[in-house]
Amino acid sequence: MTLRRTALYLLLLGQLISCAPVGPEFVKPGVDLPPDWSEANNNGLEPVAVTQPEWWRVFADPVLDKLVETAWEQNNSLEIAGLRVLEARAQLGIAQGNQYPQSQLAAGSSTYVSPAGNFGGSSNFWQHGIGASTSWELDFWGRFQRGIESADAAYLASLADRDQALILLTAQVVSTYTAIRINEEQLRIAQENVILQQRSYDIASVLFRNGSDSELDMQQAQTLLLSTQASIPSYEIALKQAINAMNTLLGDPPGGLEDLLAGSSGIPVLPKTIEVGMPADLLRRRPDVRQAELAALAQNARVGLAETDLYPSFSLTGSIGLVAGGAGGSDFGNLFSSDALTFSIGPSFIWPFLNYGRIRNSIRVQDARLQQALVNYRETVIQAAREAEDSMAAFNGTQKQSTILVDTVVSARRSNELSTLRYREGFSDYQRVLDAQQSLFTQQQRLVSSQGNTILSLVGLYRALGGGWERAGSKPLISAQSREQMQQRANWGNLLEEAATIDQQQAVEAESR
Repeated sequence: MTLRRTALYLLLLGQLISCAPVGPEFVKPGVDLPPDWSEANNNGLEPVAVTQPEWWRVFADPVLDKLVETAWEQNNSLEIAGLRVLEARAQLGIAQGNQYPQSQLAAGSSTYVSPAGNFGGSSNFWQHGIGASTSWELDFWGRFQRGIESADAAYLASLADRDQALILLTAQVVSTYTAIRINEEQLRIAQENVILQQRSYDIASVLFRNGSDSELDMQQAQTLLLSTQASIPSYEIALKQAINAMNTLLGDPPGGLEDLLAGSSGIPVLPKTIEVGMPADLLRRRPDVRQAELAALAQNARVGLAETDLYPSFSLTGSIGLVAGGAGGSDFGNLFSSDALTFSIGPSFIWPFLNYGRIRNSIRVQDARLQQALVNYRETVIQAAREAEDSMAAFNGTQKQSTILVDTVVSARRSNELSTLRYREGFSDYQRVLDAQQSLFTQQQRLVSSQGNTILSLVGLYRALGGGWERAGSKPLISAQSREQMQQRANWGNLLEEAATIDQQQAVEAESR
């Protein structure tokens, strides 16, 4: 009868486990995005599907390509993001393990007992025992299912977070590279203008010494020359700082990039066409949008997890062992005799029925956090669309500005030639020469800045569109050095070997959405 009852208990509990988990089912929040970009169809911006995920290659600069590849392999922040993926994967393993018996213990003892004389006996004896016990809280209300659901969403969110880190890193590398080239160009222009203004100063100085001109013209020429010379150190400082920033992005200490940067020169050239897709593509392409959705999914599972505390939890506990004892130590062999066997098995439940106020407020806390996550998802989508529109507007505006400034520089250069010629021939005073040279230098600086801002706005646009992470699957999740160090410290099983392919699987899944 005892075995029949035990089997009946197990059968009933098995039926209870099959119930659906409590809590709300996740519903992805909807966000209405406009069907088209308001700033597309201008200056090469085409609202067509993006076919080049490696967007930095549109600049056709091999030095830039090399820098991006190196940053992907060596950047420390990206490495940390990859390690967080492994951490989340291990947390998922913990959640999955909770489905099975949560406690499995083996124990043994051999104890010599000497009872007190007032207990009614004075015989000393040995007590030996060995056995095992287990306890299994059954997943009746879906507590552990919800835990797995939350941990799985958190794991996928960590992958999206690494994809986002990859996008930001790539954008930083291209932006820093652009800053390097801008400062190089500004430095070159300043040095050219120093040569030009030095010639004018030499002419004014000769004329003054010959008595053909006043000292004022010579002093004004020297002032302009010194002012331009004074701008050179600021460009050299900015250039050095930009190179140091690039070293940091590459995971290296300062220094050692000069030879690589010497392989190319000039501000990156804009592509003729730029594929920007449609607003709805942001929901698939931007990792931070996917991360916000997964964060809401994980929080939705936590609401169900909190609700399970309203109901009783059922457990199945069992133990089996061998026990023997007697005076002296000769009875140890009896531990393995047939009558030394002892076991117990049976169900139990716990129901915190007087704590409903605390439990319901805990559910409210989780539900409020869920609503925050849903609103954050909508806000993330809206901000993503705004960033894309802002970048397109900046790109279009700086493109127009650069076009005008090209003509402005041409005009300023011609004005400088004419004013210098007229001054030499005595048809105009030196003030016109000073004004023309100063204007030329200013307009050249403005043109370089505008061209650089155009590239930076394009980088911002690619970052806003969420491109570049698709190739993450071809790279290991963590570096070989980190993998080796972690293998030496702990048993990671096959997780470290999976680190080279796990991200690739996620990229494929994300692309299929």
